Amino acid sequence: MDGVLKQNIQRQTSKTELTKPPSRVPLDKENGSSIKNASQGSTAQSTSTTNPARVPVMSASGSGDTNNSADANKGMIVWKLDDFDIGRPLGKGKFGNVHPHVLKLFGYFHDATRIYLILEYAPKGELYKELQKQGRFDDKRTARYIAQLSDALIYCHGKKVIHRDIKPENLLLGLKGELKIADFGWSVHAPSSRRQTMCGTLDYLPPEMVENKSHNECVDLWSLGVLCYEFLVGKPPFEAEGNTETYRRICKVDLRFPHDMSPGAKDLISRLLRHDPKARLPLKDVLTHPWIVENTKP
Repeated sequence: MDGVLKQNIQRQTSKTELTKPPSRVPLDKENGSSIKNASQGSTAQSTSTTNPARVPVMSASGSGDTNNSADANKGMIVWKLDDFDIGRPLGKGKFGNVHPHVLKLFGYFHDATRIYLILEYAPKGELYKELQKQGRFDDKRTARYIAQLSDALIYCHGKKVIHRDIKPENLLLGLKGELKIADFGWSVHAPSSRRQTMCGTLDYLPPEMVENKSHNECVDLWSLGVLCYEFLVGKPPFEAEGNTETYRRICKVDLRFPHDMSPGAKDLISRLLRHDPKARLPLKDVLTHPWIVENTKP
């Protein structure tokens, strides 16, 4: 546990997305406007190279906590596990065992202003950065990621959890390159199924949110289709010059495929990006879709 704490102690509930394009910044719950900094209870993994166990801690007077041993040269605090009162881990009780493609939460602690999450370490970092580096993924890699994400979402939906912000930035890669859902900042536990809040990221919003209608777990099916397209093409399908045009293309399902996309991929994406949520391909059928099966063979 001590090693896990040192890898993950730096994450906190506030996050800033200053390097993302405006359409990739999460939308405000109340009015749908873009926000730069939001306390969302994020579980995203930090990819900082700074040693998470050596972070500055300031008291109300601005000085370091004198109850811990300080680094005289850098004014840093060296933490150890005994310094923290660790909360109960998620993954026991009513939520059962945590899924292999969902980033594990080992525990949490807090100070006067923040809640800190102790998370599973994902050594290969953000999938978004890998996509930026590669430009786009081939069919086999995309199909593997989509299958793993579909499997994870089946687990989440079975627990009545709707993610509502599936996108590359919220997915991490484990030691063997396996996908892990890492940020549940916009997720909701919704046993009643129907929700009203507009939230998520512009390029991934489904028509029912844009049209201010209630939504259910089918919003994640739409996002899965958008994600599959972005993996294969390098950009989301409804990207446009301004927000208004993006909204229009989403509501019209103005879907345009590049000529070099495989027929199987086009078919899967078309079955997920349906205006009617009830018409979207169920997750169990995503896993058995011919394009997924063909491209995930050992």
